[in-house]
Amino acid sequence: MISNEEQVRAAIAEQAGEWFVKNDEGPLDARDSVALAAWLKTSPVHVEKFLAVSAIARDLREVGAAPEFSVDAVVAAARAESDTPIQPLWPRLIAPVREISSRRWLTAAMTMAALAVLSFGLFSWRNSRPIAPVLAPAGATALHFETRHGEQLSRRLADGSVLNLNTDSAVTVRYDKTERLVTLTSGQADFEVAHETGRAFRVFAGSAEVIAIGTKFDVRLEQDSTVVTVVEGRIAVGPSPMLGNLGTGSSQNHSPRFVQVSADQQIRVTEAEWPATPMAVDAQHTTAWLHREVVFDHEPLERVVAEFNRYAPQPIEIVTPALRHLQISGAFATDDTDAFIAFLRSLKGVRVEVTATRIRVSQQ
Repeated sequence: MISNEEQVRAAIAEQAGEWFVKNDEGPLDARDSVALAAWLKTSPVHVEKFLAVSAIARDLREVGAAPEFSVDAVVAAARAESDTPIQPLWPRLIAPVREISSRRWLTAAMTMAALAVLSFGLFSWRNSRPIAPVLAPAGATALHFETRHGEQLSRRLADGSVLNLNTDSAVTVRYDKTERLVTLTSGQADFEVAHETGRAFRVFAGSAEVIAIGTKFDVRLEQDSTVVTVVEGRIAVGPSPMLGNLGTGSSQNHSPRFVQVSADQQIRVTEAEWPATPMAVDAQHTTAWLHREVVFDHEPLERVVAEFNRYAPQPIEIVTPALRHLQISGAFATDDTDAFIAFLRSLKGVRVEVTATRIRVSQQ
């Protein structure tokens, strides 16, 4: 059985492989460079794993240049052994290189083994992007996930819960024997929580603390508040104990400072006002971003544009103040700016100008 420490190290090694591939494909931009530096500073283990992956790649390049490891040599060896009795796979692989010096053979063997592990990890990473499994930590080490502008990310955690990150979001996951702790530091996240008796799932996001046992809910950080929407099940929401004079016990589900929120309800938590009252909403509209959509029903253009700007490569600017209150309804793809521009141009009295740096909306 794999220990908790081994699970943590395996998860960190996977992240190190992702960073190495991204860096190897070309120079990192300023944002990625800062993100990599922050990831490396999180723990000495991160540095260790990243250097290990780099060393593996270096050894692979050196070994790959040796004639005895060429494709032609491997094929020739296979043909020469075609009439021999069937042997176990591993002895047949190492037979052609037994004459190599012991030091070089050790390097080659370790490299081939590391290549198998690394190749499998990279294959899984590239081909399981929708919901890639993650061995979440059960000790002191935390896993950190984040997305850039316009990006989204899905991960299945070790307990079976599913984490979805929206654009420009960052989250840290930490598990132990008594609870599952998640801290959302920016953006928006959707959680599909696997039920575990006696081990609550707690989310800290800005001014809010959310406690769930088995449910599906959405948490979004806004400028001055935290908005929590329940899609399925029920959760307890209260002001974060990190704000000051509130207790931190995870067993306070029924404390007066917590409010029960059910499916198709939403609650807004601010630092200044509590308790808050849940309101009825269409949770499917709130979580339309999971399908790369934004949905509006008679919402002001100012809000629609602000939401679309979370994904658009060029910011949209409302030049004429009177247009900010124009009511808009519809469903829009977050990655189809041209379609949204065409929609705006179809509105009576609206003019759209597209420049190299921004999209300007004004009154005709």
